[in-house]
Amino acid sequence: MSAEIELTVRQASDDDLPHILELLESSLGWVPDEQYSAFYRWKHHQNPFGRSPAWVALDGQRIVGLRVWLRWRFRRRGRTWQAVRAVDTATHPDYQGRGIFRRLTTSSLEVLMAEGVSHVFNTPNEQSRPGYLKMGWEQVGKLPVGVRFRSPVAAASAVRARVPADKWSLPSEAGLPAEEVLADAGLLEDLLARLPDDRIRTDLDVEVLRWRYGFAPLHYRGLAEDGGVVLFRLRRRGPATEGVIGHLLAPDDDVARRLVARVAKVSKADQVLRITDAPFSRVGELPLPGGGPILTWRELSDSGMPELSEWDLTMGDVELF
Repeated sequence: MSAEIELTVRQASDDDLPHILELLESSLGWVPDEQYSAFYRWKHHQNPFGRSPAWVALDGQRIVGLRVWLRWRFRRRGRTWQAVRAVDTATHPDYQGRGIFRRLTTSSLEVLMAEGVSHVFNTPNEQSRPGYLKMGWEQVGKLPVGVRFRSPVAAASAVRARVPADKWSLPSEAGLPAEEVLADAGLLEDLLARLPDDRIRTDLDVEVLRWRYGFAPLHYRGLAEDGGVVLFRLRRRGPATEGVIGHLLAPDDDVARRLVARVAKVSKADQVLRITDAPFSRVGELPLPGGGPILTWRELSDSGMPELSEWDLTMGDVELF
């Protein structure tokens, strides 16, 4: 009997959490401290879209594999879709190459499909994307990104920084803490009501925004000016400091332009990025050469992959966190 068949797969329970964290430490480099434990609970237990369903692979009583799906909800023209994002897959180093990733994925997708989950989405990197494509994922396309460079010198530095960005944010005093910016529920509700509904976007409300940007160790910052709100963070990418705009909510394009320029000024980042197919050239925002992350999609209970032009996503929707 093969080592793959000897392993068992089941849905995770709350009692598994300490062992799941141990697996994430050994396989993904998580640190055994309260911040990482709090990060997992915030991300997978406190999500307003629902708790993340998770599956584990066991060798006897030992958890050696993990597959977690982050619940998400999309909307367009009044219709909503329950979706999941593929995140936080881990296999213990001693058990790699034994088919655990595939077994966890296929077993859990069957359950999610039966629940009526519409589709899976994610933005896998170059190493993991081929594995997803072999399991039925489709490549939607490369998300368009606008970039604003602080100076020609900063642009040259950013061009040299052909390395992955750090996962954790840099501490920053730019703007205000995100939770302070998100305190005005009335302003947020007004801005959310103005969002266009002709493309597929995250089904946002005040609760979702406060959760998404509310985990303090991620150091999200924000600005609330001219009747608009922008949420961002800073991170390292090689020698460059990079600002990432998660969500930009503005009553009109003039306010949006000013907020992009304001983020660049207060953050002093070498470059500021946001997902957009219409960069604001009036504030020096240009299309990022090569574009941004590649969006992938896997049908479950809903068929027919939407074209890239049908999506209205932000960095806050797709960045790894």
